[in-house]
Amino acid sequence: MQKRTSSILFASGLALTFAALSAFGHGNEHAKTEAAVGNAKVSIEYAQPTLKGRDINKLIEPGQMWRLGADVPTTIESDADLNFGGTVVPKGKHVLLARLAAPGQWSLVVSSQPIYSYEPSAKLAEVPLKLEQLKDPVEALTIQLSSAGGQGVIQITWGTQKLTASFKPAS
Repeated sequence: MQKRTSSILFASGLALTFAALSAFGHGNEHAKTEAAVGNAKVSIEYAQPTLKGRDINKLIEPGQMWRLGADVPTTIESDADLNFGGTVVPKGKHVLLARLAAPGQWSLVVSSQPIYSYEPSAKLAEVPLKLEQLKDPVEALTIQLSSAGGQGVIQITWGTQKLTASFKPAS
């Protein structure tokens, strides 16, 4: 009886250990960026994949959506409604995705659903991302959130690409 109890406890401990390790994903660093945009407190949380010698242009094909990060959905959270290109996104926590329409033509999508269950009806807003080619590649995906002139600025850098979009507090 004691052997059986020990075996059950060992198996339970092992299962909990594997569950805890899988919650941390594949070793990608988790990051958070925050900014005050007008009266809104905005934050973005994401996991940072690294290139590991891969070419970002070969990771996604035109027409596809990208989950913007690794392991877990990239989220944007605000305590006030936000305006993305004329579309009001209600305060709360939402998922950020990117769409590659054609080579060099990206857009930022604010969604109510993560990529694995995304449907067009989940799109809350979509705005163009300005593309800038960088001289030196950035190994780990980096998202920065800042405030400039009463607008929020989201900057996404990875590989030799920097993508930028803006939004503002909803009036």
